[in-house]
Amino acid sequence: MGSQAIFNVKDEWWRSAVIYQIYPRSFADANGDGIGDLQGITERLPYLASLGVDAVWLSPFYKSPQADAGYDVADYRQVDPLFGTLDDFDAMLNKAHGLGLRIIVDLVPNHSSDEHEWFQAALASPPGSPERERYIFRDGKGEHGELPPNNWKSVFGGGAWTRPEGEQQWYLHLFDTKQPDFNWNNPEVRDEFTSVLRFWLDRGVDGFRVDVAHGLIKKEGLPDCSVQQAMIEGGDPGPMWDQDGVHDIYKQWRSVLDEYDGDRMMVAEAWVVPQERLARYIRSDEMQQAFNFEYLGSQWNARDVRKVVDDSLAQTALVGAPTTWVMSNHDGVRHASRFGLSTPGYRPKGISAKDEQPDEALGLERARGFAFMTFFLPGSAYIYQGEELGLPEHTNMDDKYRQDPTFWRTKGEEVGRDGCRVPLPWQADAPAFGFGPSDKSWLPQPPNFARYAVDVEEKDSDSTLALYRRVLALRAEYRLGKGELEWLESPTPDALLARNGDVYTLLNFGAEPVALPWSDVEILASSKALSAHQQLQSGGGVWFKRL
Repeated sequence: MGSQAIFNVKDEWWRSAVIYQIYPRSFADANGDGIGDLQGITERLPYLASLGVDAVWLSPFYKSPQADAGYDVADYRQVDPLFGTLDDFDAMLNKAHGLGLRIIVDLVPNHSSDEHEWFQAALASPPGSPERERYIFRDGKGEHGELPPNNWKSVFGGGAWTRPEGEQQWYLHLFDTKQPDFNWNNPEVRDEFTSVLRFWLDRGVDGFRVDVAHGLIKKEGLPDCSVQQAMIEGGDPGPMWDQDGVHDIYKQWRSVLDEYDGDRMMVAEAWVVPQERLARYIRSDEMQQAFNFEYLGSQWNARDVRKVVDDSLAQTALVGAPTTWVMSNHDGVRHASRFGLSTPGYRPKGISAKDEQPDEALGLERARGFAFMTFFLPGSAYIYQGEELGLPEHTNMDDKYRQDPTFWRTKGEEVGRDGCRVPLPWQADAPAFGFGPSDKSWLPQPPNFARYAVDVEEKDSDSTLALYRRVLALRAEYRLGKGELEWLESPTPDALLARNGDVYTLLNFGAEPVALPWSDVEILASSKALSAHQQLQSGGGVWFKRL
């Protein structure tokens, strides 16, 4: 049943790996139903191997009613029929390992689907029963318990408590109503997830991305929250986020992973500030990585980027862990569009036709330039599917197509995340841009996707895809992920100049061209913004060596 690949484990691979995120329903559709699947992923794995990545992270593919695109899990040990079968998963894993690619799967431990057998058993059982103790049920306030137990808000909008019809008690859901939170103070919950970890480790997976890793433990007594943000990105985390008790869970999980060979790993999705708090998740006996959301949210500003990089490297060094560098993911506006806004780097919660529309060409130019910084830095880098094509956000999608629960729970006040989840374009002239064998696509693809299609970029030596392949090959050749960063005096305050081993990078954040600091250089790779006179145009990036 298990699939084991032979890798060189002299160095812990995850310290410098380039990891490609696949959003399964939007990557490749093999059966023509308009939704991506495991067989589609399997068929496209050679494309990822040729890109030059080391591992693939799959967003959830488990059995689910899909209320939150699979982050509402009904069975943690089964593949949803939308995506295939366990046999399809094993076939994908075997092919990936044969190509030298590791596989990381998403784990969703904060909450399950309300259709999970445990939650159905809880609803069928009385208050105080063992079945209810697996989740967080509480009596309401008010004369008849008609008010929620506290004032917590859902990340997706609205209240965080629901009282089912005919029920005496309320249950907690920090996300959608259909995503009840587990009670992680219950040993039965802890034992179940240890078993789930072993199930996938025994099949041969190489690691786990842990969803909402900062949310499993809630403050004792569930006090009211004085902070009126649903998901804290700064300051007081509130009583539902980043509680110290989460670390005992990850220490126990780490001990499980350490029983297996092959340097299995975990990466935390933890929205935690400041950086020193985040670093606690990647101490030597906990997780191996944590997503660097401060870098993901960087402004298009040299000073801001340098500060984030310095803070990140300093804090991870204190715990002996690698830093991760992430520009986009499935939960936010693609950086090729963010960088095209009037406040470049601003992180809106979606972009609709009613919002400011990004400058597509400018955003792409800056995104290409920023890649030279991201892949230059020591540590591990993540690529969100389509980023290697320079793919922009779908910013004028008709609301009738939207599926993100955030849009519906906020009555459209928050656009949501559908714009970054649109199926990939593989062929410019094919129905659904070659996403599958039919013209179906679970979200509509905008017409401008045609010029970003893989088959178009494959033929263009100046395409973003060609640029990514070149940069990732150089990153591996010069071992930049395992190197050290040294800042050098920049030609202007609006540019960053740095050295990593034998390689130098220059990134121009300013409006005016910047000259390379030396004439005796060998250009290794650059965005199209480098002139014949070695003037780096606005938004441009370059790697070079001194002769």
